Amino acid sequence: MRRRLRATLLPWCLLALASLAVQPQLTGAHALKTPAKRNHITHNYYVVEHKSGADRGSADLSEVVQHLGVELVEQVGELEDIWLVRAPKQRTGAVDSAGNGDAAVVDAAIEASIADDDDDEGLDLEELVKRGAVDDPVVEAYRNLKRAASLSAELESRSPDLDTLRRLASSITHLEKQHRHTLVQRAPAPAPPLVRPPPSNDAVIDKYGIKDQFFSLQWHIANDRYPENMMNVTPVWDMGYTGKGVVTGLIDDGLDYTSEDLKDNFDAKNSYDFNDHEPMPFPKRASDHHGTRCAGQIAAAKNDMCGVGLAFNSKVSGIRILGGRITTVDEAAALNYGFQDVSIYSCSWGPRDDGTKMQAPPYIVNKAVLNGINKGRGGKGSVFVFASGNGAHKGDECNFDGYTNSIWSITVGAVDYKGLHPKYSEACAANLVVGFSSGSGDHIVTTDKGVRECAFSHGGTSAAAPNVAGVIALALEARPDLTWRDVQYLVVNTARRINPKDRDWERTHSGRYYSYKYGYGVMDAWQFVTAAKEWKLVKPQAYIELDPVILNNGTMDAEEEYDGGVDITVDGISSKLHVSADMVAKGNLERKGLEHITVRVWIDHSRRGDVEVEIMSPNGVKSKLAGMRERDRAPNGFPGWTFMSVKHWGEDPVGDWTIRVWDQGSDSDSGAFLGWSMILWGESVDGSKTKLYELVDDKTLPPKRQTTITPTRPVLPDGGKDGGKILDPKPTEKLPSDPSTPTESGWLPKLESAGKQHWLAGVVGFLVLLNVVGAVWYWRRRKAEQAGYGALADGNGETHGMRSLNGRTYDDEEDEGEESSALGGSADARVQANTQANSRGGVGGAVGVVPGPHPQARSTAGLGFHSGFLDDDDPMSAATPREGGMMKSANEPGTPVGELVNLGGGSGVDVRPKSAVPPLGTGKKVNFKREEESSSEEESSEEEEEDRYRGANAGKGNAQTNLL
Repeated sequence: MRRRLRATLLPWCLLALASLAVQPQLTGAHALKTPAKRNHITHNYYVVEHKSGADRGSADLSEVVQHLGVELVEQVGELEDIWLVRAPKQRTGAVDSAGNGDAAVVDAAIEASIADDDDDEGLDLEELVKRGAVDDPVVEAYRNLKRAASLSAELESRSPDLDTLRRLASSITHLEKQHRHTLVQRAPAPAPPLVRPPPSNDAVIDKYGIKDQFFSLQWHIANDRYPENMMNVTPVWDMGYTGKGVVTGLIDDGLDYTSEDLKDNFDAKNSYDFNDHEPMPFPKRASDHHGTRCAGQIAAAKNDMCGVGLAFNSKVSGIRILGGRITTVDEAAALNYGFQDVSIYSCSWGPRDDGTKMQAPPYIVNKAVLNGINKGRGGKGSVFVFASGNGAHKGDECNFDGYTNSIWSITVGAVDYKGLHPKYSEACAANLVVGFSSGSGDHIVTTDKGVRECAFSHGGTSAAAPNVAGVIALALEARPDLTWRDVQYLVVNTARRINPKDRDWERTHSGRYYSYKYGYGVMDAWQFVTAAKEWKLVKPQAYIELDPVILNNGTMDAEEEYDGGVDITVDGISSKLHVSADMVAKGNLERKGLEHITVRVWIDHSRRGDVEVEIMSPNGVKSKLAGMRERDRAPNGFPGWTFMSVKHWGEDPVGDWTIRVWDQGSDSDSGAFLGWSMILWGESVDGSKTKLYELVDDKTLPPKRQTTITPTRPVLPDGGKDGGKILDPKPTEKLPSDPSTPTESGWLPKLESAGKQHWLAGVVGFLVLLNVVGAVWYWRRRKAEQAGYGALADGNGETHGMRSLNGRTYDDEEDEGEESSALGGSADARVQANTQANSRGGVGGAVGVVPGPHPQARSTAGLGFHSGFLDDDDPMSAATPREGGMMKSANEPGTPVGELVNLGGGSGVDVRPKSAVPPLGTGKKVNFKREEESSSEEESSEEEEEDRYRGANAGKGNAQTNLL
């Protein structure tokens, strides 16, 4: 009996032991999907793209980690083959340019990197690496590996050591050191909301049983004054759609899930704090209210609180990345967080809107967005909604923002309650649609941070984007099978033309109307959802990637050093690229299925803001890709920058595509057009033959990768009757032996070719003498122009006026004046408001960011909210790319702004401990919250941690921590 019992129990005991042995491995595997807490004080972090496989002959990940001398931390979010590794910060063994060791140099770098939370000002280890004072061992190991592998390939050696180097080099396709950067707020202006009697929308309140105290102020849902200007969502509620089963992720500064408006619709499972690496995304800083407000627009519940969300039965998750400094790896992981459950990601942030920046997502972040497109929602694709930006009154355009000019984004501009275009909302050819937001003296009423808090001055494109996201949530309840491209098609087909008398509207070849300011129109919930119910899904995406056109042997290396190209003139340089019917057929692209076009340019110029770029389709439809930006003085031109246009949606791409580049600046700044390329994106003919797009980290000209389609050599129309304005392009593999011909302009035509001949030496000498004589005149002229381009700060913070192309003055001084008025005119109030140095817009689009004589001296790594705006009575509107400058708008003068009293007896200020999450409130008091100024204070816990580290490690060597 005992023997039989032992025989029976033995297998079960062995199975139990096996399960115990496997459990740690399973736990470790699960940990790879959970973001680990970082320690940037003691360690440097790196992201590695590792490609393995027997067919590649590549090294295993363990070999790569060992060779680089790093520890493996985790997989980066949902990105396959992308890994986060780390290495202890070095405190000894630093070498200078002569090879001498200097531990003090590294000590100084570490102290600088942890002394200040604003990494724009500090001198960190990476900066010393760039200067050649310190070698980062991991980066240097990677570079040495690539160099050795390249050399071994040239020598064709078969030694085992060189074979190992080749395997290692082929397996590492990308390595990037991580630096924490601040994604700053695009908070609204600290201006009191308009005092007005509530509109008589009692019918809506009675019909839907709405008891929220300030629903009557939510004009974007029920607008009695201008009934045609609202999201038109109530008919969708009548259809029974309120967003059930749909989750929208707010990638922002946190989400207050204790709010009575949001607690029942909060999705904790798909929420995470990437700033502090904690499970719950509570907004800890006093200024962290932006994400909560945006969430309230989408999913605020029907109760007795502030108002209701457009999809008030949907769920919202909080993904916190804007509450402090963050690395590229964490930003990438955030964009894929919970992407099987989260359908929509609402993103009201981007590069600063001051008219000086041109910034794209880093390679790893772009990989994450593409990963969400290909794998999110079970392969249907994540829907990314981005605010277009609030810098139009600064001359900014959304095609200089790589987040908004992505084909994978739904880019949303703003329109106000009168149906007019607010002057803050950026215009560009990437704008797809507009949503209702602030302007003409009115704002968006929504939930605020706090148990029972309401916001009355929310606005900017930050508020327009969540309104569009809320409508998409309603449509996905009706049709959860819609892909990300189906959603974009529905936007294009159902957007309602608004303010039709605006001259920016243009009829395209497909018969649709398009505007750089309004996109295809304003989002209409009823039309959108009604069309979605009957929508036939589009076939998979196809794309035709054309080889770049090289102009006059133009090249750009990995260090962004330019060579060759054709001089850009005031009259412009044009180049054609022919797309044949055979190319379209081979590319599996429907003839009239064109959706997006992306145009990549290599332009060398000493002042980027002087350059304008335009593309014209074979059907004569022109897309202005870049307008003149007066404030942009960057000297590095366009090093492989990608523009995007949705204006050609539905066109037949067959024929000649013509690009034109102008130089609209002064004679003292010049540049050259080196080359360009284009990708056509659209619907496939045969969905079974499509292939996924593969992102490549390569900006060089010509690119290292051979592209899929080679354009045929174009023929000049009418024998070139345009006087040599059309350049004769050649594909990459057929580089031109003869120089291209620029547009003849100026008093000495064909100077480039003439200067190369000896008989013109006398002319050249005369020109040199003329330049010397005119040096003072040019210098004085340049100084006068700079007074019109930038605002130079003096000791008291005042600025010189700036002029738009129509002669109107606009600058930070104007912004401060309006802000002063809104805050009662006190100096203290102005100083307090200007602490919003990281505000995206607010008053002036970038409060506290004063362009100096060299704006590029400040890092462009900062991103900000798209909610700030300049809300005054002036009718000046955005700079429309087609005109290259400021445009007039039909805005009417707004009603004078007044004061609102505290409606609930509370202070309206919600400052909570960082560590503790407050319990849910039980009272029924509702507080009006006045706009809070953004806080620039550092998080005390991080400072204390750094102080402890410096004290504990004074005079010691490396600090080691266990792998998390």
